[in-house]
Amino acid sequence: MIDYMSADLLSTAAALKALANENRLQILHWLSDPERHFPPQEDGDLVRDGVCVGFITEKIGLRQPTVTNHMRVLQEAGLVTSKKIKNWVFYKLVRSRADAILADAAHLWEEPE
Repeated sequence: MIDYMSADLLSTAAALKALANENRLQILHWLSDPERHFPPQEDGDLVRDGVCVGFITEKIGLRQPTVTNHMRVLQEAGLVTSKKIKNWVFYKLVRSRADAILADAAHLWEEPE
């Protein structure tokens, strides 16, 4: 079993808290395959640059400030990165961080060998 330091536990807990919202989970699902879930963008490549917050807002059906808040939570947890292009912010999934969070959580209740 892995020995966790309190900083590790706090980081994992903060990330899991970010994941504990159905809207944020839905957004991460969409960002995991942006070409499947979003139309082509005029500015920015869906895969290379991420998805425009306007497309995310339209798809999820929430107000833009609410979506921006959700994206801030996901970014603070390291689950997405943001990139500003012209007047828009584009978000991209950090798949390695999402994988690491889930692996860390699974290790918390692993049986010792």
